[in-house]
Amino acid sequence: MRSGFIGVIGKANAGKSTLINVLVGEKVSIVSPKPQTTRDAVLGILTKSEYQLVFVDTPGIYKSKTYLTDLMMKTTELAARDVDLIMFVHDGHGGISESDILLMKKYFSLKIPMIIAYTKIDIMPKENIAEDAKKLYEAGIDCDVYPVSARKGTNMAALEKALAAAMPEGEKVIEDDIVSDKSEKFMIAEIMREKILLKFDKEVPHGIAVVVNTFRKNDNGVYDINLDIICEKASHKAILIGKQGRAIKEVSSFARQDMEKFLGAKVFLTTYVKVKEDWRDRPGLVKDFGYDIKKD
Repeated sequence: MRSGFIGVIGKANAGKSTLINVLVGEKVSIVSPKPQTTRDAVLGILTKSEYQLVFVDTPGIYKSKTYLTDLMMKTTELAARDVDLIMFVHDGHGGISESDILLMKKYFSLKIPMIIAYTKIDIMPKENIAEDAKKLYEAGIDCDVYPVSARKGTNMAALEKALAAAMPEGEKVIEDDIVSDKSEKFMIAEIMREKILLKFDKEVPHGIAVVVNTFRKNDNGVYDINLDIICEKASHKAILIGKQGRAIKEVSSFARQDMEKFLGAKVFLTTYVKVKEDWRDRPGLVKDFGYDIKKD
């Protein structure tokens, strides 16, 4: 039996969460084409008879601009130093820049075993793969590179086999049948935030937090969910609600459908939009809304 922790590191929008969801076989991280989607380290667990892989999906790496994003970067740094293997996820179709190489070198220098998952090969010229692998080797990043497409499933089996082989021998670290360390309540808030990220553009989604006030399963099997959508400006609130409330009704409907699929039951969802000015730069509110560095 082999088992261990895998730190999933990479720039924002490299495809980390999608990769983990495909490997685990269930949704454990929300996904959108926008940076700042993952805000916390989320565990996804893949358990098979021969091995157990515990993925730590971390916030994407980008330049910090607020107290919240600074906290997210610290979360990534801590996660990278306490794992058995680093899986650095790189968006292959974007090429390899000097900043990419410097970032990979930073984690390679930690002396923790590392492999590179070179993603999105389904939307790029195949001849670029070998050229980029050579560029990494010549830059001194001497680790295995696995070109994959999570969307198409290309080379995912080979990647999983390599991850399992890199794990130390030992007993399972997580009980069977558990696929994530996050609660259903946490995932409900994340599903709501995912739908907002997908519907709205640019700055509004980045300043969004979702707070679940009520999460209760009634005797009839229907979940009663009441949540607040927190934004930073009155103008953002107006965008989120939309004309005659159409925008918030639409995004809530999409979220409710995914919540019902996730919970396997009907959901009665109530949403409110509230304004908390510049909450991402206010440590007290950041903590109140569930974002904090876990030290244990």
